[in-house]
Formats: sequence, C-alpha cells, structure tokens
Amino acid sequence: MLPRNRWFIFAALVYALLGGLVGLAWLADPGALPGLALRAHAHLMLVGFVGMMIFGVGLHVLPRFTGHDLFSERMADVQFWLANAGLIAMVSGWLASARAVATAGGALLWLGFALFALNVALTVRPWSRRG
Repeated sequence: MLPRNRWFIFAALVYALLGGLVGLAWLADPGALPGLALRAHAHLMLVGFVGMMIFGVGLHVLPRFTGHDLFSERMADVQFWLANAGLIAMVSGWLASARAVATAGGALLWLGFALFALNVALTVRPWSRRG
C-alpha cells in the first residue's frame, strides 16, 4: 500500500478519536465546548473518519479492481493535503465561531473531494482506449 493511502487511513482513525472526544464532551455538557461543537463532531466523524477511510481504501483498491494504474498519483497527493487542511480549518472555524475560517476550510475540503472524484472517474472511465 502506498504511504499516502496509509496516511489517509491513519488520519481517518485520528479523526474518529477526535470526533468521539468532541461528542463525549458535548454529551457531558452541551455548553462546555465553544462554537458549533455538534457540527464539528458530525464532520469529524463523517468527513474525517468515513471520508478519509473511503479515500485511502478507494485509492488503493480501485486501481486493482480496474487493472489500471490510478490516473494521477500527484492529484491524489494534493487531494490528501487539501482535504485534511480543509477539514481541520472548517472544524477549527466552527469551534472558534470564525465563519470565514470555516468557509475557507469548506472550500479546501470541497476541492479535495472534487480531485478524488475526478481522479477516480478518470481511472475507471469506460470511454478509455486502455484495455
């Protein structure tokens, strides 16, 4: 497995632990955490854990299922940094009640998802002349 794909999986596990802590803190005392803690918890779990796990496993498995190399390893590397920087900025912005930071993070995160979609689409494309 490529190191980048391992990093996606490692990041997913870290986000699951962080999301769980935020959720536990919110359950113990909903007013204890600043900002939009419930929204931060949900995104850490769904985008952080589930999304990053899908990215890591998908980038590893899809080329093997199709019998073709991933369209762009470089695109996947950039996707890793955009998605993680975006999620961290978005969650930090929500917890700090800094809407501009959360919005910028959301834009970076969306770009990461868009790169994943493009890379996967170009890897599995049916219109390719490749075998």
